[in-house]
Amino acid sequence: MYYLNNSNFFKLFFLCIAISQFIEALRIGSLIAYWGPLGFVLSVTLIREGYEDFLRFLRDRKVNQQEYKQFLSTGYQTVLSKDIQVGDIILLHKNQRIPADVILLRTSEPSGGCFIRTDQLDGETDWKLRLAIPALQELHKDKEIFDSKCEIYAEAPHKDIYNFIGTCRSTYENRYIEYSLSVENILWATTTLTAGTAIGLVIYTGKETRSEMNCSSPQCKVGLLDLEINQLTKYLFLLLLVATIALESMKGYTPSWPRDTMRFALLLSYVIPISLRVNLEMAKLYYSYTISHDKQTKNMKVRTSSIPEELGRISFLLTDKTGTLTKNEMQFRKLHIGSISVNNDSFDFVDEIFKAYSPDTNIRNPIHSRIYYAVEALALCHNVTPIKEKDSINYQASSPDEIALVEWTQEVGITLISRDFDSMSLKFNNQDIIQDYRILHLFPFTSERKRMGIIVQNIKTNEKMFICKGADTVMSKMVSYNDWLDEECSNMAREGLRTLVVAKKILTQDQYSNFYQKYHQAKMSTHDRNHMVENAIESLEENLQLLCATGVEDQLQNDVRASIESLIQAGIKICMLTGDKLETAICIAQSCGLIKKTSQIFVMSSVERDEEIIEQLTDIKEKMTIMDSVFILPGDCFDQCFEYAENVLADLFEESKSVICCRCSPEQKAKIVTMIKKHKPNARVAAIGDGGNDVAMIQKAHVGIGIEAKEGKQASLAADFAIDEFSNICPLLMYHGRYAYKQTCILAQFVMYRGIILSLLQIIFCHLNQFITLAVFDSLLMMAYTSIYTPLAVFAIVTDRDMPEKAALTYSELYKGLVRGRALTLKTFLIWLLIAIYQGGALYYGYLIFQDYDYLHFQTAVYSALILTQLLVVIAVFRSFRWALIASEIQCLASYIISLFILNDIFDQEYILSWRFPSVTLSLTLIAIFPVFFVKFLRYRYLPPSSAKVK
Repeated sequence: MYYLNNSNFFKLFFLCIAISQFIEALRIGSLIAYWGPLGFVLSVTLIREGYEDFLRFLRDRKVNQQEYKQFLSTGYQTVLSKDIQVGDIILLHKNQRIPADVILLRTSEPSGGCFIRTDQLDGETDWKLRLAIPALQELHKDKEIFDSKCEIYAEAPHKDIYNFIGTCRSTYENRYIEYSLSVENILWATTTLTAGTAIGLVIYTGKETRSEMNCSSPQCKVGLLDLEINQLTKYLFLLLLVATIALESMKGYTPSWPRDTMRFALLLSYVIPISLRVNLEMAKLYYSYTISHDKQTKNMKVRTSSIPEELGRISFLLTDKTGTLTKNEMQFRKLHIGSISVNNDSFDFVDEIFKAYSPDTNIRNPIHSRIYYAVEALALCHNVTPIKEKDSINYQASSPDEIALVEWTQEVGITLISRDFDSMSLKFNNQDIIQDYRILHLFPFTSERKRMGIIVQNIKTNEKMFICKGADTVMSKMVSYNDWLDEECSNMAREGLRTLVVAKKILTQDQYSNFYQKYHQAKMSTHDRNHMVENAIESLEENLQLLCATGVEDQLQNDVRASIESLIQAGIKICMLTGDKLETAICIAQSCGLIKKTSQIFVMSSVERDEEIIEQLTDIKEKMTIMDSVFILPGDCFDQCFEYAENVLADLFEESKSVICCRCSPEQKAKIVTMIKKHKPNARVAAIGDGGNDVAMIQKAHVGIGIEAKEGKQASLAADFAIDEFSNICPLLMYHGRYAYKQTCILAQFVMYRGIILSLLQIIFCHLNQFITLAVFDSLLMMAYTSIYTPLAVFAIVTDRDMPEKAALTYSELYKGLVRGRALTLKTFLIWLLIAIYQGGALYYGYLIFQDYDYLHFQTAVYSALILTQLLVVIAVFRSFRWALIASEIQCLASYIISLFILNDIFDQEYILSWRFPSVTLSLTLIAIFPVFFVKFLRYRYLPPSSAKVK
C-alpha cells in the first residue's frame, strides 16, 4: 500500500542516517544522538507489536491446551484440542467450545436435537438447532456406535457456513439405512453447545474448519490525513535536498565535496522529524481511549485504533434500515384476506372467531373460515422455538418478523406451546384444546429464495399440508389467480409495513410420496445437490391457495429523526440501503426525515434497453434544481446503472441531498461503497449496519460502524467502531471525530515546525561559520530537544478542545468545515514554515545583536530561548484551559532548568548565574514569540473562528 511504502521509506531514511554515524568521516556527534531517537521509535513499535503478539500467543495457547474427551471403543481418554485429528470421535459438554468441525452423532436429548450458540461464527445471537443422525441416536448405548458399520461422506472443505453436503450409510442388525447430511447435522468450530452432551465425529480441523476459512486477514485502513501528512513529509524531504545543495553550492568546489554534502544532509536531517510517527500513533491511541471511555455516550467501542481522525471528515453515510434506523422490533399491524382487512382496531374480531370455533368445527361463514385457517397457517409456518419460563412462554427465532407473527397468533387464540425438530403443539384458547402436528419437512428462509415452507401432518386427522410464506414478489407467482394481492401489498407498503404473503396446499398421499421420493434422491446426491433440492421443492410450489397477506411494522430507533437532521445539517449525505419494497422504503424515509414535504423526489425506473439508462440518469441529473432533492434507486435497476452509467450514478449520489436504495442486496451495498470511493477519492465514506448482511459494506467503507443489536454482533465485530444505537453516531462524528481530526492536524504540523526551526538554526550556523559541517548544538541537546524538553507539552495538544461536546452537537453545521479538510493543507503548512523561519532567524541573529559571539554562551542562551519559545507556542495553539497543558509545561520547564545546572560541560555555569543570561534569553524569547500571540489576538478580535463565535 502507498501508506506502508511511504512509512517504510522514512524508516529506511533514518536507519541509513544512523548507520552513517559509524563512518568516522560522516560522524556529526555522538552515536546516541542518532541511534537514541531511532531506537526509541523502534522500541515503541516493537513493544506495542510484541505485546499484541504475546497476547495473541497466550490466547492461542489457551485454546490449544483445552482438554476434551476422545471416545474410543475402550472408553474415554483426555486429548488436547491441538491434538484432535480428523476421524476422532469426541464428547462435548454444555458451554464447551467446539474445537473442530464435527458431525453430530448422538446427543443426551432423547429427541436427538441440541442447540448451539454461533455468535462467534456468524455474529447471530439466536440458538441454532442441530440434529443427530437418527440411526445412531436410536442406539441404546454410546459404544454401539463402533458396531454400527457407519460410513460417512463429507464434501471437500470450503468457506460457506450455511451449506454442507454429506451422506451417511449405516448397517446395524441387518438393516441398511442411508441419510443425507446437511448443515443441520454439523457443529462448526468456535460455536458452543448450550445444553446437555453431544458426541461428534471430527471431519475438519485447523485451517480447514469453516471458522478459519472465513477468517480473512485484517484490512489495513489508512486515513486520508495520514496520506496528507505523508505528502507533507515528502515536501520536507525536498526541502532537505534543496538546503543541502544550496549550502554545498555556496561553499564552492572542494575535493571533499561528496563528504561535505553528506554531512550537510545529516546535519539538516532534523527537518524530517523521526518523532512524528510516534506522536501520531500515540495520539490515535489517546483518541481511541477517549471514545471508548466517553461518559456521556457509553458502550462505544474502538476496534480499529488507526483511523479515529477519519470520523471528522465523513461526506457520505451509508446506512442499513432494519435494526439500524429501526429497532428490529416488529409489531403485527394488519391481516388482509382479500375481502376484508383486519388491523389493530379489529383484532378483537379475530379473537371472537377463535372463541366461537374449535379445530373440529365446520366453519360455514366464509370470512370466518378464511381468517381461521390463515391464523392457523401463521401459527404453523415458522421456525420459532417456545421457551417456558415459570408461568409464561417466550419465543426464540432468528427473525423478529416470525416472533411478531407467533406472538400475535397467541393474542388472538392460537398459542405455540411446544416444538422440537419433528413435532409441534398448538393450544386453541377457546376450550384449551391442544392440537399436535408432525413436522415432515422444513424449508428454511434464505435470501435467495425469499420464502420459507413447511410440510406438517395433523396427527389427529392425518391430513398433510404444505404451507409457504414469503415476499409478495415471489409468492404472487406461486398462488392461484387473485385480483387483490399486488394492490393490497402496495397499500400496506405505503403505510410503512413489511409485507408477508401466506399460502398453502393440501397434499394427497400420492403427491407427498412423489415429492418425498424426488426430495430424498436430491438430498442423497453429492453432486449439484442444492439445485436438485430446489427443483424438488419447486414441484410443490404450484397453484397454492392464497390465505392472506400480513403487515408488520418496524419501530424507529430512539432519536433517529433528530440524528438524521443533525447529520444533514453537518453536510453529510445519507444513503439508506434496504431490502424493502419501494413504498415501504419511502415511508420509512419520510418517518426518519430523509424525505420532507418540500423534497424533490426522483425515482429511477426499470428500462428494457441499456441505452435508456444513461438518458434517464442524465435527465434526472439535469432536473435536480433544488437543494432538497432525493434520489431513489431500486435494486433491480442498480446493476444496469452500475455497468453502463457508473460515472453519472456517482454524480447523482453526490448532488442529491439523500439517496434511498430499495430491494438492495448485500453485494449491491458493497458495490455502492466501492463506486463512491472510486469516483470521489477525497470523500470519506462511512457505513453503518447491524447485521451480517451489512458486513461487506462495513468492511469496504473508509469507516465501518457496527451496531450491537438483536441480529447479533457480526456487524459490530467486523466494524472499526461499535455503538449501541444509531443516535450515538452524532457524538461519535461531531465530537470525537472533530477533535481527533483537528488536534492531529495541529500536532503533526507542530512536530514538523519543531524540526524545521532546528534545521534553520543549523543552516544559519553553517553559513556564518564558513560552511563548517558541525552541529549547531551539542549532540546530547539535539537528542533531548525532542525526547526530554518538549515531548509532553507537544503531546498535550491532543487534549485541547475548542468547544464542549454540547456545543459541537448543537451547532452541527460546523462539521462542514472539517469535511473540506482545511485544518491541514499546503497553506497551513506554509504558515508554520514561515513561523519557523522567522523564529529561527530571530533567535540566531537576535543573539548576535544583543552580545558578542561566544559559542558556549550562544549555546546556553539560544538553546534556552528555543525551548521557551517551543513551550510558549504550545500555549498559543491551545484554545481552552487544560490541566494537562499546565502539568506538561511544568515538567518540560523543570527538566530543562535542572539540566542547566547538571550539564556543566555543555552549559556555561558562570554565564547562567550572571544577569546577562536571563536578560538575553527572555529578550530572544519575547522577540520570537510576540508576533505569534499578536496575530492570534488580531485574528480572534477581527476574524474569529466559528468555535469562538459559538462560545
